[in-house]
Amino acid sequence: MDISLGILLLLVLIIFGWPVGFAIGIAGTVSLFLSVGPNITMGLLSQVVHHATANYVILTIPTFILMAELLSASGIAEDLMVAFNRRFRRIRGGLATACIAAGAVFAAACGSSTAAVASLSRSAFPTMKKLGYDEGFSVAIISITGTLSILIPPSIVLVVYGIITEESVGKLFLAGVVPGILTAFGYVATIYFTIWRRPNVVPPVPKDIENIPLSEPKGRVWPIGVLVLAVLGSLYSGIATPTEVGSLGALAAFLICFSMGRMSWSGLKLATGNTLKNTAMIVTIIFGALIFGQFITMSQVIPGLLGWISEGGYSPLLVLLFVIIFYIILGMFMDQFAILLLTAPITYELLTNLGFDGIWLGILIVKTAEIGLITPPMGLNVFIASGATGVNTKAVFARSVPFVVTEILLIALFVAFPEIVMWLPNQM
Repeated sequence: MDISLGILLLLVLIIFGWPVGFAIGIAGTVSLFLSVGPNITMGLLSQVVHHATANYVILTIPTFILMAELLSASGIAEDLMVAFNRRFRRIRGGLATACIAAGAVFAAACGSSTAAVASLSRSAFPTMKKLGYDEGFSVAIISITGTLSILIPPSIVLVVYGIITEESVGKLFLAGVVPGILTAFGYVATIYFTIWRRPNVVPPVPKDIENIPLSEPKGRVWPIGVLVLAVLGSLYSGIATPTEVGSLGALAAFLICFSMGRMSWSGLKLATGNTLKNTAMIVTIIFGALIFGQFITMSQVIPGLLGWISEGGYSPLLVLLFVIIFYIILGMFMDQFAILLLTAPITYELLTNLGFDGIWLGILIVKTAEIGLITPPMGLNVFIASGATGVNTKAVFARSVPFVVTEILLIALFVAFPEIVMWLPNQM
């Protein structure tokens, strides 16, 4: 069966509103059935399901999601924002900087972008609004800060990429550290550039700043600090594998919340329910993507693309540029997990055959996913933050443009200097 017919079937199912995981799986199964017949198709399906479920790395997904949901439900993530707010509130635009700093630390304790955005919307926006920040600018900052959770380890997106491409999740986590830190600094620089160009987006520092109450009476950093130390310390010291780190992190998050009296029965049920729902969605998409990946392999599309590139005289760098642009455009219309799982089998094999490193490629793909989270019409983070704050999405998307430019510049930097991404994995 021609590859174009399989992709057409997939697009038709998505257009008619089928869940992405089912659409990918059905399109892959039907395409395989028409290409190689029922016997080989059934054999491949059983092989794919066994391969995915037998891969213990997949257990990392529910544990990292649970860790993030526990922190969000208990309000500990909001405490972190309060603490950084107190530290930076004497600087003009300091609350925006505090939001980025809190988001970066929160990202180091969980891998969920949606949990980060929801927590920051509750803790940061009320104070920003009270002080007179431009509402669109405030929610744009919250939305872009949430993207740090898919780059700074532990990242669920990097785990999924590792499962699909069979790259080392530990190395992917290490590769995300330096780009994640540089990205956070890039966001802060963008904030102050925007303030310089549009001074009205933030108010002057009030003379009585010390008398303005925060959104919470106290802000404690030590709970999240202990959790970050437990997660990253056990991972980078070699004490635990990424899968074991996720379990340790979820257990540590529960014990911290429980010992502080911040974990109610309703909060625990909410965190568990969200974990089950999100895990089921992601794992379903993984199964579907692996099935569709088998069809792509059987169709021999990758050797054909490599031959076309060779005959056309296209340089590997030009091909990489086309792939990055393709991901950025696709991210405006599709869910980031769906994009990753649908395209990674093709782009990974294509670009690694052209000589690019798979770990470095994973970080670039995640960076393009960050752009999709804040650009219309999908812009998942923007819609989550706007829904939580009541701010019009048009204003948020307009204020997000400088951050999109920063993301593109950072991607160009990582393409020009791959050692920025690969330095830490090579050292370890």
